[in-house]
Amino acid sequence: MRRKPVERLVAEGGQGEGGSLRRSLGMWQLTMISIGATLGTGIFVVLGEAVPDAGPAVVISFILAGITALFSALSYAELAGTIPVSGSSYSYAYATLGEIVAWVCGWCLILEYGVSVAAVAVGWGQYLNELLDGTIGVTIPDALANPPGVDGGIFNLPALLVVLLCMAFLIGGAKESARANTIMVVVKIAALLLFCAVAFTGIRAGNYAPFLPLGLGGVSAAGATLFFSYIGFDAASTAGEEAKDPKKDLPKAIMLSLLIVTALYVLVAAIAIGAMPWDKFEGSEAALAGIMEDVTGQSFWAVLLAAGAVIAIASVVLTVLYGQTRILFAMSRDGLVPKAFAKVNRKGVPLANTLIVSLFCGILAAAVPLGQLADATSIGTLFAFALVNVAVIVLRFTRPDMHRSFRVPLSGVRVTVGSARIPLGLIFPVLGFGMCVYMMLSLDAITWQVFGAWMVLGLLIYFFYGMRSSRLAKEAAGEALPVAAVAAEGAVPVRKAKRTAPKAQAKAAAGTAAKATATTAAKGEATSGAQAAEKADEKAGAKADAAPAATSGAKPAAKAGPKAGAKPGARTGGKAGSRNAKKSRNKGRRKGR
Repeated sequence: MRRKPVERLVAEGGQGEGGSLRRSLGMWQLTMISIGATLGTGIFVVLGEAVPDAGPAVVISFILAGITALFSALSYAELAGTIPVSGSSYSYAYATLGEIVAWVCGWCLILEYGVSVAAVAVGWGQYLNELLDGTIGVTIPDALANPPGVDGGIFNLPALLVVLLCMAFLIGGAKESARANTIMVVVKIAALLLFCAVAFTGIRAGNYAPFLPLGLGGVSAAGATLFFSYIGFDAASTAGEEAKDPKKDLPKAIMLSLLIVTALYVLVAAIAIGAMPWDKFEGSEAALAGIMEDVTGQSFWAVLLAAGAVIAIASVVLTVLYGQTRILFAMSRDGLVPKAFAKVNRKGVPLANTLIVSLFCGILAAAVPLGQLADATSIGTLFAFALVNVAVIVLRFTRPDMHRSFRVPLSGVRVTVGSARIPLGLIFPVLGFGMCVYMMLSLDAITWQVFGAWMVLGLLIYFFYGMRSSRLAKEAAGEALPVAAVAAEGAVPVRKAKRTAPKAQAKAAAGTAAKATATTAAKGEATSGAQAAEKADEKAGAKADAAPAATSGAKPAAKAGPKAGAKPGARTGGKAGSRNAKKSRNKGRRKGR
């Protein structure tokens, strides 16, 4: 149950093995990342599933699902502004609930992001075939366009290609990837708005009556189905270490993306219901394309929507793949997964991480039947959402005075419960947690079984690898330094160090040479001083021998000593000359007697 302090999580932000991530994303790019991960092909096909349950009131179902997602989005926004790091809900759980809970959350995120990338990429070939057939009349063979075991599929080549294409964007850097994603998001939003414009001409008021043919129960059932169309708004939180101003921009991006997606869903649903009677939606997997063809009498619009779906899937794959690499980056920095996932190149890109994740997801999508594992991504996402709501509540009680750039509504209003005053705003994370649990319980038994097997596998990996290699565990045992300390010691990047090494060596050599020169000069001065003192001694002795026993003979010798010792290192010679002069005078006196 080791916890990582919030301050340390923030201080380590961006630090990787051999480099750091670059802060290059603004609020607009972050918003587009969340929209790109949320607004996928669901709206193109989900109406065929939800409208038969709710009728024209499916519009209310979309709003209900949006409000349900809003509760968790508020919790994400508060924590993203407080702990702006790449780990998203994994890092939030590490700071509040402990390491093992954080690992479980991270393992769920791998299911949400990694497996869902493969699951989404699987459908790309089908839409690509529709686009190719409608434009040039050529299609990819079923054996290479469908997942294994489905309609004669053997190897899903388009699924692998779309993952590799997104990998190429990610290798170019976060800024370049965000630019490509923004273009794709704008295109798919334009495709939906075009549908609204064309289908609006076919609206019939009678199609909205009766508005609640199946009652409120039908609205609720449709809302539970539609909730999964909102999953993805949390993708912006994985860009916390590459945002220019994460504490301000992340909460705005999360809330704005959810607002835009909800508005688009409601608008498309309202116009689609008005253009086609609700009882004709059942069994229709291409409801929007069918509506446009009925309204215009042309098949061209179906081709256009297929192009929009192709771009929509590519955008989802790009943003979700990006989020997966950043979550593994944070987990690797904490020592819970191998160090290779935290290595950063000179462009600020976790290159090895991106290559490993992309190739794994691409092969998973192309060659492995996902089956119920793809359905289990929903329960993994809901579990992570539930933990984020709990983390908000825990952090409010353990760190009530911590600065928060965003707080859930009504946080300033407090109610008295017993002897404690509790912020009324905590009702939102409580409702968010309850909604997530309700959605999880509504899933079928086989999904729970697959999720349970996934969790068992994750716990085995943690107890046999993660728990022992955890950085906090190694620091407690004195086997490792904190990441911030390591970064401080090796603050000079590797390439810069290589460039500055010759200069440093030259300076060191120059310093050594200067020291040697100074030492030689000092020795030279000492030698010259000693030689001068010896000459002075000889002169003093000669004068003392020649002079009678008189005090005048001592004066030249006494003067000679100081003159000879005027230079550094010659004082010893001067004293020796004075002693010799005294001995000579004593000898002269004895001879005179």
